[in-house]
Amino acid sequence: MAPPLPPLREVVARHGLSATKALGQNFLFDEQLLARIAAISGPLEGRAVLEIGPGPGGLTRALLRAGARVTAIEMDRRCLPALAELAEVFPGRLRVIEGDALALDHDALMGEPHAVAGNLPYNIGTALFTRWLGGEHWPPQWTSLTLMFQQEVAQRIVATPDGDAYGRLAILAQWRARPVLALKVHRSAFTPPPKVMSAVVHLAPTSAPDGVHAATLERLTAAAFGQRRKMLRQSLKSMPGAVGALEALGIDPQRRAETLPIATFVDLARLLSS
Repeated sequence: MAPPLPPLREVVARHGLSATKALGQNFLFDEQLLARIAAISGPLEGRAVLEIGPGPGGLTRALLRAGARVTAIEMDRRCLPALAELAEVFPGRLRVIEGDALALDHDALMGEPHAVAGNLPYNIGTALFTRWLGGEHWPPQWTSLTLMFQQEVAQRIVATPDGDAYGRLAILAQWRARPVLALKVHRSAFTPPPKVMSAVVHLAPTSAPDGVHAATLERLTAAAFGQRRKMLRQSLKSMPGAVGALEALGIDPQRRAETLPIATFVDLARLLSS
């Protein structure tokens, strides 16, 4: 049975913590909600979990209560004493690393397959996400991603063709992983309340299509959606061979990027990878 803990608001007040806009922070205090977010990752007993931006430790305590072994990366040293108290309550189960999550090698840090969880700081969320999705080595060392984003970003991750939300993020998220919008979180759940709604996205890696270089797909989607209102023949002319690949696959070069399904982008990237 998990040991009793003081309410999060009490911990935050005792340590004089306040959410900092410069670090993209918004604190969640609802422990039932935090437990629901932790549960989205699946059974956590004995599993290694990497948490980004734990702040005062709200989601951290939910992950620990679920049985996880947590490595938490926190940039805000004001939060370290509160996290140190949590580490004492769960001996040997919480490792806290002070640093910038964007600057650290997560695989080297973890050294084993791990789940990733986090109420991501808004200002680095998308950059971290695209990094986890990138690279030629697949499947990745992470076994799942359970991440809080602004709802608008979450909708872009799970979007399908022909909608305004569909773009580069959807393709990078879906070509070799399976994202699900798992939970919407009202802005009033946070302190201070952000201006926008939030949502939790859960991803599991799937097998990667053969013969496709991730770097090629990344360059292709960057070019295609860099000027999304333009026809493909215009937006792709900066990428050598791309317009020829459209013709080789029988794709009308007058179409716009948002009308192409993910499988077609994969086919184009495969042709360009060869």
